[in-house]
Amino acid sequence: MKQLHIKVLVGLFLAAGVLAWGGARLWDSFGTLPSVPVAAPVVLGLIAAVLAATAFSFRSRLRAQRERRPGAKGVEPLVAARAVVFGQASALVAALVAGLYGGVGVFLLSTGLEVAPRRDQAVYAALSVVAGVAVVAAAIFLERVCKLPEDDGNGNGGADAAV
Repeated sequence: MKQLHIKVLVGLFLAAGVLAWGGARLWDSFGTLPSVPVAAPVVLGLIAAVLAATAFSFRSRLRAQRERRPGAKGVEPLVAARAVVFGQASALVAALVAGLYGGVGVFLLSTGLEVAPRRDQAVYAALSVVAGVAVVAAAIFLERVCKLPEDDGNGNGGADAAV
């Protein structure tokens, strides 16, 4: 499985932001700009919380297994792989969504925030960007927790590297 690259996520964020900024300018010239939903930062925050909780759970279980604690419950490889795939997919979508709301937020900031609804929309867009960054951070943390040890060339995944 390929590892997430920050450059790809930043590129996706910037591309979506530029397109959203241009789209918001165009849409606003024809009428009213669609609103940023209040649920957007909430949903992204919940996804970030689930990813972070999964990562912390896996990390403690893997540490207990490495230390050979009695009764230590390991992590099934398929469960870990599914969690990593969910994290990677969430990070890609969160980068896209955060870029979209970031572009809309930049447009709202550039047009002025004298009107209360526009100010509220800018706040919701900013919170969505922050929550999107939290999803990306949690997904990368989960990916690092579930990463296998590097192969040392002996075919055992680094099991006797300390010997």
